Amino acid sequence: MKHKVLIVEDEPFLRMKTVDLVEAAGFEAFEAGNVSEAIVILEATPGIRILFTDIDMPGSMDGLMLAAAVRDRWPPIQIIVVSGKQKPSARDMPDHSIFFPKPYDTKKVTDQLQKWRHRNSAHGTCASTTKFICRPILT
Repeated sequence: MKHKVLIVEDEPFLRMKTVDLVEAAGFEAFEAGNVSEAIVILEATPGIRILFTDIDMPGSMDGLMLAAAVRDRWPPIQIIVVSGKQKPSARDMPDHSIFFPKPYDTKKVTDQLQKWRHRNSAHGTCASTTKFICRPILT
């Protein structure tokens, strides 16, 4: 079974390119254009193992806020944060997440995805199931 990755990117072309990258790496990609769509997908789709989010998003929450909410509500999900405008400090990033500046090196991103896939497979980690839902996220 393919590991599931949720890509949250408001720029349609960049989202499409990221979906292509994730699928070429052997993952199943889900996509959202904003944080509200991402929350709906996370709540409806069991087994998402990785969140790949841009920081700069329209709406009341940005990608860093989404990443923090995901860390709190779905702790097993691994998180990749990207941005071409911001470079968050380590203190701004949720635990167990990684930042890549845009334009990101596709090989480094692919290597990170593969690393997490192998670690999750080896440890049998289960992510994004209802047992990890602690409280609602207000968007």
